[in-house]
Amino acid sequence: MEVLVYGAGALGSLVGGLLARRHDVTLVGRDPHMRRIREEGLRIEGAVDAHVHPRAVTDGYGRSAELALVTTKAYDVDEAARGLATGTYEAVCSLANGLTEERLVAALDTVVLAGTATYGARFREPGRVSCTGVGEIAVGSLSGGPDPIAERVRSAFEDAGVEAVAASDMPRRRYEKLAVNAGINGPSALARTDNGTTLDGPAGDVARETAREVARVARVEGVDLADDEAVAALERVADDTATNHSSMREDVENRRRTEVDAIYGAVVDRADATAVSVPTCRTIASLLRGWETGLDRRPDE
Repeated sequence: MEVLVYGAGALGSLVGGLLARRHDVTLVGRDPHMRRIREEGLRIEGAVDAHVHPRAVTDGYGRSAELALVTTKAYDVDEAARGLATGTYEAVCSLANGLTEERLVAALDTVVLAGTATYGARFREPGRVSCTGVGEIAVGSLSGGPDPIAERVRSAFEDAGVEAVAASDMPRRRYEKLAVNAGINGPSALARTDNGTTLDGPAGDVARETAREVARVARVEGVDLADDEAVAALERVADDTATNHSSMREDVENRRRTEVDAIYGAVVDRADATAVSVPTCRTIASLLRGWETGLDRRPDE
């Protein structure tokens, strides 16, 4: 399968690199990472070891592939959509944090699949990433139900040795992903803890209540996700990635813009529209936005 990975940072490089063991892969990212991959290939270390040679480019405009995977930061999804709109793809699937698929649907005239990824990835240096935990890629129809394109994508992943499933319950999985994102990212970033310590330590109550709030929003929107199921998903991922640093913790430690709007903003906006109370998510959003404002990292409102 021809695959384009738009946003080849840690996760995109890992997933694209694993696919490159079997498929024709193009990574779209930034120099010097792309330049090093062109010169020396991509090295994957850790739970998976590989040295592969995908194409590596910095310009994602005017390209084509059977499948495009969006692995940018959530706030760059709109830019990814503009680039993808200039090319030709049979299907596009977002693995970005937050609820980003609707933004792709609005911008693209092609099939948009929902996706989740629980592989752990860490950027080490240009041309080198670590797999910090083998997880699973789930793809499926945004509205739920069986989907032949999702099944074809699943098969392509598994041909490359990547754990994958074609899921018929993607509406629920999307909210589970959001509950996990919300439960781990903000608390770990504010407390500067790794994923396991976030749940096991004093921040654990905050993390679990955040997941419950996401579940409440999901149910109001017609998605059957119980509070205890959201918490169980959070605890499972935190346990599987116990020694990992969340992407938001790394953003805060490196004084970069966070994905607060895509994660907590998505929860708060939907809660406001449906009169659901989400005080924990609202507080975390305010704290992170305040931190970004102090560093002049907030986008222009």
